[in-house]
Amino acid sequence: MKLFTFMFFFIYLSCASQESEMEKKQKQDSIINEYAHNCAKKYNYNFQMDKWQSCLDKGLEKDNTIAYLWQQKAMPYFKLKKYEVGMQYLDKAVKYDEKRWLPYRGFIKCIFSKTYKEAVKDFQECLEKWGDNYEIDHTYSFYIGLSYLQLNEFEKAEKYLETTIAKQEEKFGEAHFLDLFYYAITKYELHKYEEAITAFDKSIGQYPQFSDAIYYKALCFHKQNKPVGIYGELIGQAQEFAKQGYTINEDNSVYEPYPYQIKWK
Repeated sequence: MKLFTFMFFFIYLSCASQESEMEKKQKQDSIINEYAHNCAKKYNYNFQMDKWQSCLDKGLEKDNTIAYLWQQKAMPYFKLKKYEVGMQYLDKAVKYDEKRWLPYRGFIKCIFSKTYKEAVKDFQECLEKWGDNYEIDHTYSFYIGLSYLQLNEFEKAEKYLETTIAKQEEKFGEAHFLDLFYYAITKYELHKYEEAITAFDKSIGQYPQFSDAIYYKALCFHKQNKPVGIYGELIGQAQEFAKQGYTINEDNSVYEPYPYQIKWK
């Protein structure tokens, strides 16, 4: 009888806890709706930042544990290159929903604030806790590889980019052209020019007008002392495609130049 009573009490507590969590989520969703979707997003943070932030602050007054509201406070500052201002809010988002926002923070550190050691730290933690998942269209391994590339630790970059390429090829049949581009860059930096050219060709095969990949392929030929006509023609193609706007086309490239992206005069 005592065992039955204990089991009944345990089931009751479990159900009550689930109901409490559901109620909490419903309340938080309602706050997000009211203060983010129906308030902040009515304004353009580029010239109405005070109103954007005021809406979110009112929501946080209702419940300051809503990670999404903290992330929305942070996001405009990164796009305006006010990285330290934004990071204090993003840290709060990570505190209240680590699984959702820790990978995003790693992405921001890698692509926006360019604090590469910190980016590696965040993504290594993500790998340990959840495996090699995706953030903004690329794997955690991709961002670790890219960070190591920017830290001049080329062998480590090569290793992590090999990992993400193998994962994508197994799942999708081919890797993303940007992953292939940066993998080729690591080969270029390691003076493995033939391997670099092979990887650049795979990237260009998906994106034939990819000016940056064509340019670095030309540099590989130059490093191999090929005739100037070979690499000169490629550089001309790269310049022409760049003029037409064909370069790294990630969504966030409108806010931040990506590593090894060529700026033509």
